[in-house]
Amino acid sequence: MATEVFMPQLGESVTEGTIAKWLVKPGDKVKKYEPLCEVTTDKVNAEVPSTLEGTVAELVAGEGDTLAVGELICYIETEGGAAAAQAAAQPANTQETASEMPAAESPKTPVASARPSDAGGAAAKAAGKRYSPAVMRLAQENNIDLNQLEGTGKEGRITRKDVMSFIERSRTAAQPVPQAEPAIQAVSAQQRTATRQPTAAAEPEPSVRPAVGTLEVSVYPGDTEIPVTSVRKTIANRMVQSKHDAPHAWTMVEVDMTNLVKLRNSLKDEFKAKEGFNLTFLPFFIKAVVESIKQFPIMNSVWAGDKIIMRKNINISIAVATDDALFVPVIKDADQKSIYGLARAVDELAAKTRQGKLSMDDMSGGTFTVNNTGSFGSVLSAPIINQPQAAIVSMESIVKRPVVIDDMIAIRDMANLCLSLDHRVLDGLVCGRFLQSVKQKLEAYGSHTSIY
Repeated sequence: MATEVFMPQLGESVTEGTIAKWLVKPGDKVKKYEPLCEVTTDKVNAEVPSTLEGTVAELVAGEGDTLAVGELICYIETEGGAAAAQAAAQPANTQETASEMPAAESPKTPVASARPSDAGGAAAKAAGKRYSPAVMRLAQENNIDLNQLEGTGKEGRITRKDVMSFIERSRTAAQPVPQAEPAIQAVSAQQRTATRQPTAAAEPEPSVRPAVGTLEVSVYPGDTEIPVTSVRKTIANRMVQSKHDAPHAWTMVEVDMTNLVKLRNSLKDEFKAKEGFNLTFLPFFIKAVVESIKQFPIMNSVWAGDKIIMRKNINISIAVATDDALFVPVIKDADQKSIYGLARAVDELAAKTRQGKLSMDDMSGGTFTVNNTGSFGSVLSAPIINQPQAAIVSMESIVKRPVVIDDMIAIRDMANLCLSLDHRVLDGLVCGRFLQSVKQKLEAYGSHTSIY
């Protein structure tokens, strides 16, 4: 029989994933735990293993498709053990039951809805139509009667694509179409062209194609179109969600880094020879941040709708850039590490990022984000919060500036610390005190500081 395989829960707070690449094709035989596809979620790739042994019958989702957790991705043909295979292929949180069979297979028994309150869902299933909880939710959000849809999935199953196509057709049908004689339309088009481009008659007319989530964008000859990768799409979606959901506020302090610069310069050569990797300013910065979080634990919080959750563990997310994307791996229990321990963790995570070997565990569990924009020469920035965290702090470039000390001008190594905060969780007072604490700890580094 054909057994359904669903999008699994791939990490903490993950609600959807994008099929980056299929590793199998219809007709392939797969063993239990053999990878079926690569899924991109939360800016990292993970392989989805098969939960049973059999033959791939149909790939329901295509590469590049984004599906909710619990949504159908493919069918696998198995021999015998139908009930056990069905239970194995279905994740615990999909809420679908084995009773969701087409009406033709159970003519005398009405098929129940996955949620008793969903009358439309019950009607659709009673009519023999099948769909996942994600499809049900999408239909409810757009006020769609699923009885109006014809499923294109296996055995008439209604898929997410079916619902999205119906929504698109409805929007197109709702747009007014001007009625005019062909000759009049042609003249009007010429007039509109002349009005729009009075001084560029020789310029070729651009091709126009809609971009996802944007207005129509003109593409002119000579332009280069860069396909949006699944990683870039995930980054874009999360950044838009963060700016949309969290009321961002921003504050900054400047720090005298002179003593830290001298300390690091005195240690870096010996450290490199002994440990095999570079000693940067970032672990010193992270150490100051985690010690300040201990003083102001509300900084280590997340917004959860009707409550604020203050995390016990201090897990620091660090921003690591590659040539084409930004990743945010996590240093677990950062408050329990020395400066050396933090330096090693930073080096290992950066290496795994560049090699494309980050795992879901490397990317999950972060409670506060530290960013080193100074490595690119930046002196001022307003970083976007890494949801659902409450804040992100950036260390800007260390530059020599004239500074007044005891009514005298001195040349000092100065840097700006920039903090973005979620104003639903944090207020300016606590954030100001937090930044002052980080500043004091950075300025207190000196020859007496031990890195081990």
